[in-house]
Amino acid sequence: MCIYGYCRISTKQQSIERQIRNIKGQYDAAVIVTEVYTGTKQDRPEWNKLYRKVKPGDRIVFDSVSRMSRDAEEGFALYEDLYNKGVELIYIKEPHINTSTYKKALQNNVSMTGTNVDYILEGVNKYLMSLAKEQIKLAFEQSEKEVKDLHQRTKEGIETARLNGKQIGQKQGAKLITKKSVESKKLIQKHSKDFDGVLSDVDCMKLTGLARNTYYKYKREIKEELQG
Repeated sequence: MCIYGYCRISTKQQSIERQIRNIKGQYDAAVIVTEVYTGTKQDRPEWNKLYRKVKPGDRIVFDSVSRMSRDAEEGFALYEDLYNKGVELIYIKEPHINTSTYKKALQNNVSMTGTNVDYILEGVNKYLMSLAKEQIKLAFEQSEKEVKDLHQRTKEGIETARLNGKQIGQKQGAKLITKKSVESKKLIQKHSKDFDGVLSDVDCMKLTGLARNTYYKYKREIKEELQG
């Protein structure tokens, strides 16, 4: 049996460490699978690999149901398929829909009595199974709704800021100033033979660790700043 922890973030700017920490906190032996997901099935190569790899008896642990899928229909279809294959699914934040809980609900059928009341008991069993499925569907639907609500609030916030005259994003032609760019320019100006130092461009690139295009861009910007 293998235990996998699947962690997903929507953009490269997000941190995945919290998900990893939550999973490892409960399943230290879990093999962590990480993924940056931008919104389509084709963008989940790591999930697709894991999906093909898992075998009956394996476990997949998620920090929350939203990490498995942001689409309710797709999520429930994946859940049922993996459950039928004998793969255990664990959701740290939604333990009530773990496959072990679902399995227990399905197995806790009311025993038939061999009497006329069996048709009532059969109806009760069908109701229990239906209720378990609805709980799982509801969890995925709630996750999908939260994502849509977040996107809508973000869109409305950007529009409100724009109407209030705030700049959204970087102005065209503006220089992006970061801590790294400031520190790199200081090193270039101090050590490059074109300024105050004695190092060649090649040696200066090695010193700063900058890519060629970035190095020459910073160098050009230093000259412009000095001339200005």
